[in-house]
Amino acid sequence: MRELRLAAETRRRAPAARHAENPLREGLRLERVPDPAAFVLFGATGDLAHRKVIPALYQLWRTHLLPHEFTVVAVGRRAFSDEAFRAELKASLDRFSRVQPVDPDEWDELASRIVYHRGDFGDPAAFAALAERLDRLDEDRRTRGNRLYYLATHPSAFAEIVAQLGRVGLDHERHDGGWRRVVIEKPFGRDTESAVRLNREVGKVFRERQVYRIDHYLGKETVRNLLVFRFGNGIFEPIWNRRHIDHVQITVAESIGVENRGSFYEETGASRDFLQNHLLQLLALVAMEPPTTFEADALRDEKVKVVRAITEATPEQARRDVVRGQYGPGWVAAQPVVGYRAEPEVDPASETETFIAARLTVDDWRWSGVPFYLRMGKRLPKRATEIAIQFKEVPHQLFRDSTTEPEANLLAMRIQPDEGIMLRFGAKVPGLGIDVRNVTMDFTYGSAFQSDSPDAYETLILDALLGDASLFTRADEVEEAWAIVDPILAAWAEMPAPDFPNYEAGTWGPEAADDLLAREGRRWRRI
Repeated sequence: MRELRLAAETRRRAPAARHAENPLREGLRLERVPDPAAFVLFGATGDLAHRKVIPALYQLWRTHLLPHEFTVVAVGRRAFSDEAFRAELKASLDRFSRVQPVDPDEWDELASRIVYHRGDFGDPAAFAALAERLDRLDEDRRTRGNRLYYLATHPSAFAEIVAQLGRVGLDHERHDGGWRRVVIEKPFGRDTESAVRLNREVGKVFRERQVYRIDHYLGKETVRNLLVFRFGNGIFEPIWNRRHIDHVQITVAESIGVENRGSFYEETGASRDFLQNHLLQLLALVAMEPPTTFEADALRDEKVKVVRAITEATPEQARRDVVRGQYGPGWVAAQPVVGYRAEPEVDPASETETFIAARLTVDDWRWSGVPFYLRMGKRLPKRATEIAIQFKEVPHQLFRDSTTEPEANLLAMRIQPDEGIMLRFGAKVPGLGIDVRNVTMDFTYGSAFQSDSPDAYETLILDALLGDASLFTRADEVEEAWAIVDPILAAWAEMPAPDFPNYEAGTWGPEAADDLLAREGRRWRRI
């Protein structure tokens, strides 16, 4: 640890005019600092940039995981001087930084590396000026031609920005080693056709290895630990199959509503906002086969195989195995809240779903016959994301005389807010006779490691700067995921919507979601 602290101090004290090579970091993958680079942030005046991206960059800088030769070029339509824009960022950081208070010295160092570039995304002259400015910054700040373009904009601007970058040659990687990468936020398309079209437009400018499609759920600590849990421990992999697992539940519960994003949600709904990306990504990580190596393409190859193996829903199956809901007025955290149709920018007669539950199956050797139950909803009683592996009952119940019949073994991985892993099993109560009760072994990151888990955006931005695409989505995976969702959307379009709203805010969704499991003798796990 002394060497790491010395390495961090060396970087901080390095003069701005030259790059500080640090031999103490050689071979330390987790402490490897990215190459010098310019971080070009499109949509820099927007909510995502202020809430997530800039706070993530600040934390990476504060913990000495960014290079000394690092520059942020913030691109937006509004008129700002560098100083005025930095002041706005500081105000946002004071609100949204996960570590408070903000260290003024660390912020001043990072702020001195932030410049603002005004330009309309449809204006070729603005991109020509951006190219010239980046070239000057390469010389002045020794960023070596390495550039990460981050598209924190409305999805409708993705194709235009990428095309403009290509027109002025900002995609071209230099022969002397200067790399170019682009990070694209979700949603990546709104159906298979639009996703294929967007992939084609991006592919005209950038090679696939340069494209990082970000899904922030994949940066969460427990999601990444799922891979270690499965493939780094010999006791679970032999039972991770249809012979021992009864079913899998994946829940993403949000207590908030649409948070003044009514117009956005009217276009997406829960199916496009969560099912196509977050939920299917988590399913793929649970169900995937062990990759041959822990490298990006090997890992993503196995995830794609899972998505391709998910049985495509027929119209009848979509009606039977998928439930949609919309919240009405109710109470959350002892506070009254309005229904979805009363939210700002929402159609008073909207048929957009804010809840979705689905029963999916993976038609392969490992998982044949094991149902995966997925659900996501807004205005539920609490914020929680969990993967629950329900094991089968023991084949012969020996302890029938027990006052409490023990439940089947359960493994639950909490992704948020209290990240950790819980294992439930039966144990004898001390005393005379045989009385079996359920007990749990509970592991939490905070208490086990006494350390603060990084935010998902910190992890993913650092990986993109390092060139590690393991936790990013590949083009074929995006298209295959849409192929699962499209038949569901098509079936809904041909049938009348449910009598919305069909669940009160502060409850666990419509009754039909409970019936989805009850008809097979199962129930949702109480979180």
